[in-house]
Amino acid sequence: MITAINNSRVKKVVQLNQKAKARKEENVFVVEGCKMFLEAPAERIRDIFVTESFYYKNEACRSKLENCKYEFVSEEILAKMSDTKTPQGILCVVVQHTFDMQAILEKPDPLFVILEDLQDPGNLGTIIRTGEGAGIDGVFMSRNTVDIYNPKTIRATMGSIYRVPFWYVEDMKSLFQQLHTHGIKTYAAHLKGERYYDQNAFQQGTAFVIGNEGNGLQKETADMASAYIKIPMEGQVESLNAAIATSLLMYEARRQRAQII
Repeated sequence: MITAINNSRVKKVVQLNQKAKARKEENVFVVEGCKMFLEAPAERIRDIFVTESFYYKNEACRSKLENCKYEFVSEEILAKMSDTKTPQGILCVVVQHTFDMQAILEKPDPLFVILEDLQDPGNLGTIIRTGEGAGIDGVFMSRNTVDIYNPKTIRATMGSIYRVPFWYVEDMKSLFQQLHTHGIKTYAAHLKGERYYDQNAFQQGTAFVIGNEGNGLQKETADMASAYIKIPMEGQVESLNAAIATSLLMYEARRQRAQII
């Protein structure tokens, strides 16, 4: 059992939680809790740290742990390693995964989300989670979007991080060109949209383009889209939270597609 605060493995996990650069260099990220452990692909789990009390209280996790290599740590040490105020008692280091963009672009009538410079990790995680529920095929992110492996983002995905394909893109113009070449229409969520989002057809290949929480889409990015769309607003509200707006669009596409099955 690890009980020393200066243990090198403890320090490494703390660093991985705190620094995107460390996660990138190691090609791993940290997940916490029983659900995130149970849903993690076994072949991608590199390290597991668990308290004895958690081990004996959680039969489901204990069953999976029997086929894994794990390390017991004290409650105090796990609290030091954890990014949460009330850790559940289990923490894992998981290898990052690369998705095949080209194969997914070539799927019939795919549904994507494009995120430009989102900064709130909770928003990003919620979009990933809701996107899985809505049946999207992937999420594209500009290089200045918050790190998807941020611990707050990981928690907000509730396990969808393992399943929803995603890519960071260096050149948004090149991305739009690829999408349009594959017959995928891009719809920019924009206050200047002339049509409401539910007045458009999303049964064919579709990508919704969402901008930064405070500044919206950059003009050059919005101008590359096939069309602007907007969400109706009542009262004095000018815009919605980025994750909520994205959810409305994704589920409208799902609703339309379900009607033609």
